[in-house]
Amino acid sequence: MIHETSIRVKDNIQRVIVGKGEVIDLCLIAILCEGHLLMEDVPGTGKTTLAKAIARSLDCSFRRIQFTPDLLPSDVTGIFYYNQKKQEFEFRPGPVLAQIVLADEINRATPRTQSALLEAMQERQITVDVATMQLPRPFLVIATQNPIELEGTFPLPEAQIDRFLMKVLMGYPTDEDENDILLRYQQGDPLETLGPVLATDEIIAMQKQVRLVRVEESVRHYIVNICRATREHDDVSVGVSPRGTMALFHTCQALAAVRGRDYVIPDDVKYLAPCVLTHRIMVNPRTRLRGRRPADVVNDIVDAVAVPVESP
Repeated sequence: MIHETSIRVKDNIQRVIVGKGEVIDLCLIAILCEGHLLMEDVPGTGKTTLAKAIARSLDCSFRRIQFTPDLLPSDVTGIFYYNQKKQEFEFRPGPVLAQIVLADEINRATPRTQSALLEAMQERQITVDVATMQLPRPFLVIATQNPIELEGTFPLPEAQIDRFLMKVLMGYPTDEDENDILLRYQQGDPLETLGPVLATDEIIAMQKQVRLVRVEESVRHYIVNICRATREHDDVSVGVSPRGTMALFHTCQALAAVRGRDYVIPDDVKYLAPCVLTHRIMVNPRTRLRGRRPADVVNDIVDAVAVPVESP
């Protein structure tokens, strides 16, 4: 069921997004795991369009928050205001009360405003004054940040980065894909006519079904060994937390389901480890001076950790 449905959703999104099949798969995995995405790339590569296409394909409500240095936490969550006609306080909901939220250029806001998303991302609820409100399901935050613009930005706190299930890079399109983009958008925007192919209750049912995908004991230990190796590596000052281990475990279940299997294999772990773990580790200053990035360290660890093999 999940495999066929994923193909249907992916084909619908690809009516708008050209040549990013792997990125779309990772977005579907995040939705199935009830996780959140951090997308980093140069402006104009289709991050906002992808978020809108996902929302329309899943028939979900969509809101976009443009993060700026003067953005306040109340601009994200909403406020209570006094209605003079009714002589009582009323709640005006913020844009975070949507099913798919695009946090555009999240690292341009101050840490205080960035933290307004923490409770929403982890607990699926927000607290305004003394009132706590549940967020709609499914709930997905897609945050973007531009790597080339360093002025006027605030680094994301480690606690917030750890809340993102995966970090995804869009990348530039190939020559063929870029030519296809020009042809597809020549006479109009295909996003305007994009319709839903999946209902909300179907998404929730698929999220529950993903948790039933089998993870054999040796594969489970393989996941644990990779994550523990990040804490013991000489180039790493802060390794992957247990939340990161759980993230790798659940994303592997979702990937197996998307690929039409009811069991996880080691190749699933290898494929997802860079997306799930890279943004969760901090390399030490000596390693940075040598020009090694967290992605390089994660790839080294994946290559070094013994892969479980089937007993003869």
